[in-house]
Amino acid sequence: MAVTTTTPPAHTPTATHRSGASRTGTAAVLAALILLVAALAIADLTQGTAAVGATEVRKALTGQADPADASVVIASRLPRLTAGLLVGATLGMAGAALQAVSRNVLAAPDTLAVNAGSYLALGLAALTGTSLPLLASSAVAFAGGLVAAAVVLGLSGLGAGTVRLVLAGSALTLGLTAVTEGLLLLFPEQTHGLYQWHQGSISQSGFGGVLQMAPIALVGLVGLLLVARRVDALALGDDAARGIGVPVRATRVTVVLLTVLLSTAAVTLAGPIGFVGLCAPALVRPLARRFRALSRSRMSIPLAGLLGTALVLGSDVLLRAVVTADAAVAVPTGVVTSLVGAVFLIVMATRVRDTAGAVTPDRLRLRSRTVFLTTTAALVAGVVGVTIAAVLLGDSKLLLGDVANWVQGTAGRTVTFVLDTRMPRVLAALLAGAALALAGTLVQAVTRNPLAEPGVLGVSGGAALGAVTLVTTVPLAGSWSIAGAAFAGAAVASAVVFGCAARGGFQQNRLVLVGIGVATGTAALISLLIVLTDPFNATKALTWLSGSTYGRTLPDVVPLAAVVAVGVAVAVARRTELDLVSLDEDTPRLLGVGLSRERLGFLVLSVLLSATAVAAAGTIGFVGLVAPHAARALVGRQHVRVVPVAVLLGAVLVCAADLLGRTVIAPTQLGAGLMTAVIGTPYFLHLLVRNRR
Repeated sequence: MAVTTTTPPAHTPTATHRSGASRTGTAAVLAALILLVAALAIADLTQGTAAVGATEVRKALTGQADPADASVVIASRLPRLTAGLLVGATLGMAGAALQAVSRNVLAAPDTLAVNAGSYLALGLAALTGTSLPLLASSAVAFAGGLVAAAVVLGLSGLGAGTVRLVLAGSALTLGLTAVTEGLLLLFPEQTHGLYQWHQGSISQSGFGGVLQMAPIALVGLVGLLLVARRVDALALGDDAARGIGVPVRATRVTVVLLTVLLSTAAVTLAGPIGFVGLCAPALVRPLARRFRALSRSRMSIPLAGLLGTALVLGSDVLLRAVVTADAAVAVPTGVVTSLVGAVFLIVMATRVRDTAGAVTPDRLRLRSRTVFLTTTAALVAGVVGVTIAAVLLGDSKLLLGDVANWVQGTAGRTVTFVLDTRMPRVLAALLAGAALALAGTLVQAVTRNPLAEPGVLGVSGGAALGAVTLVTTVPLAGSWSIAGAAFAGAAVASAVVFGCAARGGFQQNRLVLVGIGVATGTAALISLLIVLTDPFNATKALTWLSGSTYGRTLPDVVPLAAVVAVGVAVAVARRTELDLVSLDEDTPRLLGVGLSRERLGFLVLSVLLSATAVAAAGTIGFVGLVAPHAARALVGRQHVRVVPVAVLLGAVLVCAADLLGRTVIAPTQLGAGLMTAVIGTPYFLHLLVRNRR
């Protein structure tokens, strides 16, 4: 007799029970989050410089307070609270929508360079000298953010499980920010206040901004909810979504437009509040795994908005609880969220699957000895030429005879003053370029990662943090002390970066992603230090962070010269070990080379080189990326040839950037770091595109 099996009906008591439990759990989660936001809102209202506590706030809200207390609450604290609510909600929803449509857990307004694009667009608009109303500023910011997002998405694509989007977005952010900071230095009057705005603060003077941005945020939210079903269909895969009639490309374009619109509302109102759009959706995911109703976009997007609000208000409450009320006014909320986001990005980098695969060495290129000697001779001539030009040109032009008289001690007072201040700058630029190029060569060899570079990996950021900490706390510190502090900061940063990445075998994307997280955290800490110690001297901060050699003296250059000499000598002496380490994991061991020992030694040397370069010339990015690549393309992969060529290339690049920065628009000057960022960003993006192939 045939036995037939029947499928139980869909609405069995068990299924009904589970569905009811899921709905109950979802309601409980939403209620808990609403209560959390309400508690944070109440706490935020009671914090501030004025002695207005919970009782006064309650009376102000019910119309029973003293006029002075009511004015504080209504004119300052309530606008700050509503701005925090709006900014957190818009950024959280934007991040959730971006991650859903791209199937990428690292997608967010920050990683798409939306904030950097808006920053540059507003900087360019400020140059016109026109005072734009808030809505017009929002339109300008929207255009800039949209262009930046389009570039990043075009370079990285929207493939699932990749961190390439973060790499492209972070590189573009560095380049766009460098251009904007250059504008701030060149046109301080027209761009006054833009640097402080860029730090991100929810403090408001009245409800005007909130009332104007709220409709924009509402349009973005409604638009996302209308396309939520299509976004859910994309989770099945592009082919499956097309099979059920979902226009994949149109849906993605629509979502990107809406998320940029939401981000623009937040940026226009409060400046860039970093990483809320990255962290809030990540907090939704474990809840969605437990309660399936929360996995649908119509629920997950508003939930991410609630969590974003909790993050922003929580950061503001924490800040005002930790530091004094007067200091909390000066410290932007965006600095706190950036610190939280940096830690989150590092944790995510160690857990996300690296789709770059195993890192393979560059294709073996054989170059003749004649090519090497010719290239080296040309670069030596280039170093000599750019050095002579850097010494003779500037706000005061000199002749070779003036330099000869200065060397002999017979120059006039004016020439002596000019060369006494200019010569250390030239030496600092040459040696900093050489040090960063050598550091990049060592790091790329040890990690076998073509994207590795001291600036991208956060090592330069750690060195800058150490140096700035000492400079702001001990203004009279000497050059050796500053170099030591920079080395300590770089050592801590490199320990975090290489320690997190080593567990995965220095996989290409993971290493760089951890480095970006560390660089973000150090930048936030530097901003915090500057704001707390000297909040009105933004030019000082920009000058240091732009990689300027301004004000350098010969004692400042001595530590760098000593470290470069030692570094080159060690690299040349250990050239065979460097070649073997750069091949693979097995070959060095088969030949009796202690891989761990050699790797640690080269990394320590690269950290020392980066730290002293930052101490002498500030933060200069991408030199350690461009110079080793160009050297290998010119003379092959043997490090006995790569090291001298990369060192010469780095010296030429930074010295030329410093020369251009102080002569093209003299007497105004731009730091060498800004110039190298403008050059290095396109090259980094080019490497991403080439590696994708």
